[in-house]
This record gives sequence, structure tokens and C-alpha cells, in this order.
Amino acid sequence: MSIKILAIESSCDDTGASVIVDGKIKSNVIANQQIHALYGGVVPEVASRKHQINIVPTIDTALKNAGVQKHELDAVAVVSGPGLMGSLIVGVTFAKTLAFSLNIPLIEINHHRAHVMALFIDDPKPEFPLLAMTVSGGHTQISIMRDFNDVEVIGKTLDDAAGEAFDKTGKLLGLDYPAGPIIDKYSQKGKPVFEFPEPSIKGLDFSFSGLKTAILYFVQKEKKKDPDFVKNNIYDICASVQDRIVSILINKLVKASKLTGIKEVAIAGGVSANSGLRKELQKKGKELGWNTYIPAFAYCTDNAAMVAITAHYKYLEEDFADLLLSPKPRG
Repeated sequence: MSIKILAIESSCDDTGASVIVDGKIKSNVIANQQIHALYGGVVPEVASRKHQINIVPTIDTALKNAGVQKHELDAVAVVSGPGLMGSLIVGVTFAKTLAFSLNIPLIEINHHRAHVMALFIDDPKPEFPLLAMTVSGGHTQISIMRDFNDVEVIGKTLDDAAGEAFDKTGKLLGLDYPAGPIIDKYSQKGKPVFEFPEPSIKGLDFSFSGLKTAILYFVQKEKKKDPDFVKNNIYDICASVQDRIVSILINKLVKASKLTGIKEVAIAGGVSANSGLRKELQKKGKELGWNTYIPAFAYCTDNAAMVAITAHYKYLEEDFADLLLSPKPRG
């Protein structure tokens, strides 16, 4: 008997729906919200209203693409957090209603964990124990994954996330939102000639607020000398910013590997699509004898396929939620 699960992701501004059958992704649909580019960031109220508009057609398309009818579903999975409260409410409420109407199990999914589980969608798949760094616009953390349902967070950001550092730096430089991909593109045309500090944070935790401040002061100082400094040096500035953010991430990952002895190493999350980070992970992996893993680009940013693969393994453990499930914006 096949296990068919519908997965829903609505933690931020993208509405995602995916259908998984016996551990194989059959559809993965995402409705983007381009309107936030006008404001230089995600507007929570706008995001939640757009989710209400997008969720039904997105789910209908995912079911149609997978060739699965609603009455054939064995469970409904949904991200409960972390994320924006209004956005989470839309997804969680819809999932609870659908599970109740079909009299099938409801599966609660943590957004952080789902990003890591994206590594198990395609081959080659990591072996356990796995050291995984999740890097996105809202989260930066390192986890040890001992099994599909056994994950321990050993390091996290104390303030801003790496993706947030990219986007806010981009805004400072006058780049469009989201700025991360633009900085990545521009950095390939420049060189990391400007020095930015690496935070002295003990252990495996991260901090990016100090780096953002250092970049701000640097730009302000140079613009006093030359008002066109940013315009004339945009590629080198982007290369320098990206080089420092990547080095902060990789240095922590190296430290975590040495402390744990784990050589199965992976990155996940939206920032794992960054070319500099991907190249540096592979380079460091060869130097240190790691087996490295990076999700396909389609599974890096927020998507429902990562929710679906997580739900599959929770279903096998009969790890179900009840209909009192509520959003957990802080996870």
C-alpha cells in the first residue's frame, strides 16, 4: 500500500505544496510573492494575505501534477514554525481543516529540520551521523543528525542570520531585494580586496550584527572621500562581503567537524545556493577528507518538497500531531 502525503509550507512569503508517494517527490509547487521587492523586505501582513489567495490553487496544482486525488491522501503535513505568525496561521489552519475533513493524520514539521531533510530527496544521500549547517534569510545553525528523527542543534546565530546579512548589506549598497543572489552574481566579477572583521564568538554560535555595522561604517567612511565609491567599486565590495560571510560559516563548520569527529558534512537552506559557499565547502571537504552534500537548487530556498520528505519519515514513526496544533513563530 502506497503512502501518499500532501505537504504545505507557508512560513514566510512563499506558498509551497508538494506531494510525496512512498518517499519519492511527485510534485513541488511554489507561489512566489514578488510584491515584497517594492518594500525592500517581506511585509508580514501582505505575506499572510497573499498566502490566503495562493494556498488553494497551489495545493490543487500540486495534487494535479502528482496525479493524486484528495481522498487518496494518507496524511497532511504542515510547517508550524519558526516563521511569520500570520503566514503560519494560513498554512496550519488549512492543513488542520483538510486533515479533519478527510479523517487522516496531521503531521507537524519544523522549518529548520525540513531544510536539512532536503538533503535526503536526491542521491547521493548522506550517512549518519551527519553534520549539517542550515543557512537562510532567517536562520543560521549547525546540527548533528544521528537519524531521520534524531537532530541536535549544537550552534546557532545569536542575532542576525547570514542571509539577513546579505540582504541588509545589499540594501545599504542600493541593491534590489532580495540582495543575496545579486551580491553572489556581482562578487564573481570582483575580488575580495576590502577587509571586514570576523566576529570573535566562542563555541559554535554565530553573530552577524557586528559585521553589518562594520560594513556600514566602511561605506560611510569611503563615501565621504568619494561619493561614487560604492558605484565605482560595487563588484569588489560584494566580493569582499561574500568572502567574509562565507569564511565565517566555513570556519565554524570546520570547528564543529573537529569537535565532533564527523566527516559527513552538508549545508542546506536558501544561502546554500550561494556559489561562493558551495565552492568553499567542496574545497574544504577535499582538504579535510569530508563527504560533502548540498541540496539541488530547487530545494535550497523555502519549498514544500523538504516538508514532504520530513513528513514521510515521521509518518513511518507514526509521529502525528493533534488538531490542537498551533503556529510556533519562534519554533
